[in-house]
Amino acid sequence: MNGKGCFITLEGIDASGKSTLAAGLKEYIIEQGWPLASLREPGGTQISEKIRQLLLDTANAGMKPWTEAVLYGAARRQLVEECIKPALDNGAIVLADRYTDSTLAYQGYGRGLELKRLEELNDICTGGIRPDLTLLLDLEPARARERQDRQQADRLEKEGCEFQAKVRNGYLELARRYPERIQLIDASRSPEEVMETARLFIKDRLSSGK
Repeated sequence: MNGKGCFITLEGIDASGKSTLAAGLKEYIIEQGWPLASLREPGGTQISEKIRQLLLDTANAGMKPWTEAVLYGAARRQLVEECIKPALDNGAIVLADRYTDSTLAYQGYGRGLELKRLEELNDICTGGIRPDLTLLLDLEPARARERQDRQQADRLEKEGCEFQAKVRNGYLELARRYPERIQLIDASRSPEEVMETARLFIKDRLSSGK
């Protein structure tokens, strides 16, 4: 655990169902009477939300991969210092929609940036705060594309299936590297089944205290 609290992150390719799961888990955690800080990346603070607008604006199609990575890192550092660390120190469950694994999956495996340098960037931007549990929603890019409203897609969502396939493969590789932390959930199942699986993983982690 991180200090007194527990840090849970949700990961997966675009349209894998993270937002739906986050909303359901937020209700579940509150119902259990556990203190909660629910956050999203990039965003969660005034400064981080402004960076989010830059990152997801489709008008910024010319953004370079390292510019993208550093902006995500800057938004993350602000979120860590303003929200994540204080919440964990106060004993809360922090539920974050995306965190450092997204940088490795999208900018590393997706964009082709060097993983070691991205890991160094993550360390700088998190101050060493890592998730206690990561729920990875796994879904084939073609299935995810069927779920998307392409009229409302942001800059990264507009990347094609080939890019999303690279990202998905990156996530699966990270799950193999960190099996104790990253728990895989089949996101092709119904939202109710996904939610129940996620609840069981959270219960198990909180009861184990690891």
